[in-house]
Amino acid sequence: MSDRFELFLTCPKGLEGLLIEEAVGLGLEEAREHTSAVRGMATMETAYRLCLWSRLANRVLLVLKRFPMKDAEDLYHGVLDIEWQDHMLNDGTLAVEFSGHGSGIDNTHFGALKVKDAIVDKLRTPQGDRPSIDKLNPDLRIHLRLDRGEAILSLDLSGHSLHQRGYRLQQGAAPLKENLAAAILIRSGWPRIAAEGGALADPMCGVGTFLVEAAMIAADMAPNLRREQWGFTAWLGHVPALWKKLHEEATERCAAGLAKPPLWIRGYEADPRLIQPGRNNVERAGLSEWIKIYQGEVGTFEPRPDQNQKGLVICNPPYGERLGDEASLLYLYQNLGERLRQACLNWEAAVFTGAPELGKRMGIRSHKQYSFWNGALPCKLLLIKVTPDQFVTGERRTPEQRQVEREQAQVEVAADDVAPGKYEKYNKNGNPIKPAPVVVEQPRLSEGGQMFANRLQKNLKALGKWVKREGIDCYRVYDADMPEYSMAIDLYQDWVHVQEYAAPKSIDPEKASARMFDALAAIPQALNIDKSRVVVKRRERQSGTKQYERQAAQGKFVEVNEGGVKLLVNLTDYLDTGLFLDHRPMRMRIQKEAAGKRFLNLYCYTATASVHAAKGGARSTTSVDLSKTYLDWARRNLSLNGFSDKNRLEQGDVMAWLDACRDEYDLIFIDPPTFSNSKRMEGIFDVQRDQVQLIDLAMARLAPGGVLYFSNNFRKFSLEENLTERYAVEEITAQTIDPDFARNGKIHRAWKITAR
Repeated sequence: MSDRFELFLTCPKGLEGLLIEEAVGLGLEEAREHTSAVRGMATMETAYRLCLWSRLANRVLLVLKRFPMKDAEDLYHGVLDIEWQDHMLNDGTLAVEFSGHGSGIDNTHFGALKVKDAIVDKLRTPQGDRPSIDKLNPDLRIHLRLDRGEAILSLDLSGHSLHQRGYRLQQGAAPLKENLAAAILIRSGWPRIAAEGGALADPMCGVGTFLVEAAMIAADMAPNLRREQWGFTAWLGHVPALWKKLHEEATERCAAGLAKPPLWIRGYEADPRLIQPGRNNVERAGLSEWIKIYQGEVGTFEPRPDQNQKGLVICNPPYGERLGDEASLLYLYQNLGERLRQACLNWEAAVFTGAPELGKRMGIRSHKQYSFWNGALPCKLLLIKVTPDQFVTGERRTPEQRQVEREQAQVEVAADDVAPGKYEKYNKNGNPIKPAPVVVEQPRLSEGGQMFANRLQKNLKALGKWVKREGIDCYRVYDADMPEYSMAIDLYQDWVHVQEYAAPKSIDPEKASARMFDALAAIPQALNIDKSRVVVKRRERQSGTKQYERQAAQGKFVEVNEGGVKLLVNLTDYLDTGLFLDHRPMRMRIQKEAAGKRFLNLYCYTATASVHAAKGGARSTTSVDLSKTYLDWARRNLSLNGFSDKNRLEQGDVMAWLDACRDEYDLIFIDPPTFSNSKRMEGIFDVQRDQVQLIDLAMARLAPGGVLYFSNNFRKFSLEENLTERYAVEEITAQTIDPDFARNGKIHRAWKITAR
């Protein structure tokens, strides 16, 4: 065989430029970039060195032959022409991977089959011995790449992908591949920072991939030093003595690197379930002396071991996959930005994100950005110098002011960050003087965000006197007042519940997303609410019982007050919270009118109206709903206020229940859904179609002199005329709209119905 070989090094898309620098540094000659690959010439020693030391490649492919190919027969004979007895035993194992199409090969499985047939036919003995297929751990893994009529046949020296270092047996939900993590570290300048003795912190470390890859770079550890199985292990062209020499050299370098004083490398992870898997990965990599992992939120991570230490903060924040993730992700990025500004002055930072728009919300400018791909997801690496002149704050400063801040930043550190014995100034008694903490300003809102904040504050002020006079602690403060910010915002004491209305298809999704982030950034500042107490949901056109479907499973209830009663709301688990705020006036009306009366609440939901009726002195309450979940919630609401006797909860389809009922009631409230097709009821309920039957059934249960209140929120609802002919009907919608819903007079309609 030749002393020099053609090699193909494959890599994730976007890493080609870094890989060619690395490969040339390891001895690859005549190197050229291709899509997701680098090509060049090398000796066997360089090929082994690339397998052992490449932090970026997926595979090292040794080209056996190139040949033109017009059809499947050309493919078969081209492969058959290789002297396969020089590469594997007759009874060895084989795996074939095929990529590309054309030349009559439109199916990669068929192409791989033709390659396999040629190799097997070449090696088949008269006794019938022949290679067999082993897709997991073959003696030889063969690649054939078809590129514009040319077949490139290669031997995979790496075996399994080189990103599989062997230390990460436990991983989180969406981990970065090890070679992508290494590429991000290299782009972030970590090799330089490590050579200068710098530190590294990952405030969202997951199972520690960045930490391990960083420590291996700093300790001069070959990334694949611990790998035992290689693609060349059973290859007949393998040179064991040469491999042994290179492996021993790498082992000596690793031992010398680990003997140095370890750098300060720390990871912090909020999810307690990932702490032990991360520590296990670190231990398997042999780096427990270099890396420590702690449990902690982004806002609490402590990257500064002492006031003189500098280094790199690196992280891969989550991207968000569920509706409603916008708020938590925005505030996560904001918290990260705040922590960088507070505790990491003069450090460098690298944020790898699939949501660059969120990266802009950290309150620090990036001085450089790189494009990467994480699988099929396009991502950005944002490089940041954590210096005051890069901070985006609410105050505009002159260049002279920025220069003063830069000079102060050289000596100012937060008081809690100063280690004992490290103070630079002492008073006349010899006691150390702590430097003043660095003041970190709120990030400046965008122009749209500031406009939105102004509107929230205006609404808050306008409602202030009414809220205080009425003793209300749950109310709507914004309801799509500005068309471009299409959402409803409700205050529940010190919680904010945001319902984002789905943008019309005519609106650019990126613009809609940017406006949403503007609004979410403004809400905590404008309402003076902690960011952790903002809950976001997306409200789309609903059908059936979809609005009642569970969104999450936190099971966290908040107790609120309304008209002298206590009610439980759940802000996270369902699209609605358990309390329809727009019905507050109706509930208060029922409370005032309920004394001594038998009250019936149909489609009762969480029975808040029943609690008000009981508070008003109702003789009894009966609440009917199809959902056991909401009836359990109703039971808790009643119990919370000390109401248990004379308060019935009935599970069932309201129409069927009314049809079977023979009791009389003095006060009835009906707030039906627009549409329902629950499996637990017969047929389908449509409020427009079925209103007459529903009201007739309810009126049949109304005692002489009684009152029925009927309400619904179907925007196109029209009350049937024949109802007004048979009953005394008065529309009272205007009387059931409080000031917080005055901007949306169509939130619901309501009628008072009595017998003629």
